[in-house]
Amino acid sequence: MGRAAEILGVTPAFLRNLGTARLIEPQRSEGGHRRYSRYQLRLAARARELVDQGTALEAACRIIILEDQLAEALRINAELQQVRDRRSDSADRRSA
Repeated sequence: MGRAAEILGVTPAFLRNLGTARLIEPQRSEGGHRRYSRYQLRLAARARELVDQGTALEAACRIIILEDQLAEALRINAELQQVRDRRSDSADRRSA
């Protein structure tokens, strides 16, 4: 945890608070130390950015969760659109 906090320029307490807010839930090493993924570190960095801009921690966590959900929905939508376009192209070729 100390190294992750150092990398992000935050305190270990900030990272613990992100865990309490359920934004990130680090894995634990055999020795019980918190282990953060790169994705979790990106979320923590985004949280720090929002908090530095004056957003309350709980609100920052909610914003990040919503941003993540939106990105996933947009990704799924793009994939579905590609499938639909391929089917449409295939149907057009069959009818021609």
